[in-house]
Amino acid sequence: MKSKLPYFEILKVRYRDLDAQGHLYFANYLVYGDEVLGAYMEKLGLNLMNPATAYCMIFTVNIHCDYINEIAGDSDVSVYSGYSRLGNSSADAAFEIYDQKTGNLMAKGGLTQVFVDSQTRKSIPIPAFYREAIIQQQGYLDS
Repeated sequence: MKSKLPYFEILKVRYRDLDAQGHLYFANYLVYGDEVLGAYMEKLGLNLMNPATAYCMIFTVNIHCDYINEIAGDSDVSVYSGYSRLGNSSADAAFEIYDQKTGNLMAKGGLTQVFVDSQTRKSIPIPAFYREAIIQQQGYLDS
């Protein structure tokens, strides 16, 4: 595993995550990436679990995944996540999924987030505390 992304979790591929061919259903690659990104965001201090009390909302406006190798059932995978770009009101996040046993890259992808005011539903600047937390964790990003 050679990921430069700062945060990871190990996930167990469950039977319910599989498709009829016995490998990870294609949409679940995105779910795995999004779940680990959500945990990273929470670690950085942004809790969005209750929209009524959250500082802001985040809309995912683009998402993509490159499928490199199939992931079989009953596998353990390491899912890495982090940010690759910070804009004014948007950010690009990335994820990589590795086979825990072999270290082989299985998939990689990313998404674009837009930070949004909960009331007006208009884009707002990335919250300063959150931007600072990202830069502290990933100092190589442009601020």
